[in-house]
Amino acid sequence: MNIAGIDLGERPLLLAPMEDVTDATFRMHCREQGAAMVYTEFVSAEALVRDIPSTLRKLKINDAERPVAIQIYGRTAEDMVRAAQIVEKAGPDIIDINFGCPVKKVASKGAGAGMLRDIPRLLDITEKVVKAVSLPVTVKTRLGWDCENKIICDLGPRLQDCGIKALTVHGRTRSQMYTGSADWTLIGRLKADPRMEIPIIGNGDITTPEEAARAFDLYGVDAVMVGRASFGAPWIFNEMRQLLDTGTVSPIDPHLKFNMLRRQIEENIEQIDEYRGILHTRRHLAATPLLKGLPNFRQHRIAMLRAETKADLLEILDQIETTFFPA
Repeated sequence: MNIAGIDLGERPLLLAPMEDVTDATFRMHCREQGAAMVYTEFVSAEALVRDIPSTLRKLKINDAERPVAIQIYGRTAEDMVRAAQIVEKAGPDIIDINFGCPVKKVASKGAGAGMLRDIPRLLDITEKVVKAVSLPVTVKTRLGWDCENKIICDLGPRLQDCGIKALTVHGRTRSQMYTGSADWTLIGRLKADPRMEIPIIGNGDITTPEEAARAFDLYGVDAVMVGRASFGAPWIFNEMRQLLDTGTVSPIDPHLKFNMLRRQIEENIEQIDEYRGILHTRRHLAATPLLKGLPNFRQHRIAMLRAETKADLLEILDQIETTFFPA
């Protein structure tokens, strides 16, 4: 599969853009583990236009993680165009537009998935952003606003007509948020539509290698995007890639997984500072499947998530590894 000449290989796996998750360190780890392309945390167009330092820092990428997309969201065409032009100067491979974020603080203001209630404005923004930059523009969205308005099969061709180079669809409506199960049937129907010439990327509930393979086989999508299943588990891409390429999965040594978590802690501290680097990594430590279901683990978990220094946190991880995963 390729997007505007960017070759992502056969049946590629992509890392979804996620706030407070897909920082530069995590993106690099996922690329190393088999993600064909990664996305930054989504970036507020309004904040970019206002030169908010914390938002501008999200634009920092490095060549080792390419191909990489920077995703923007906003509610006005003016801000989105100006933001896209700012992002273009940061040098990503792709600019992605977020029409799918369901959280209230975004959608209630008419941005993200809120755009699904105003399709003329959504299309106007898309067309203007495409015309304003020379980089390929893609879109990520949902099936529709609610179960009575699943409009993706009509919306897809219209977005394509605006000039986007690929479309990612999360198999839920905005009203579902992240509850229930993702419905891939409409994603498959959109992919099968003879009008669609751009790649269709499926997203939603891809948590295992088997689910990734099933998405390709049953729905014919060009790529699969992995989101929450990657929290604290960049190796999920390695496991999925194994099954897609060889038909089998060889278990990854848990000690290698611990080393990935240690490296993530250390690199986040190097890139930010000790206090914020640890805070930024806690979401991954809290969610990592490596530590799920361990007996009498509660006190270790509390200590791990309360640690405030690199030395203390690494010592706790060492204790957990020694106790529960003896060599």
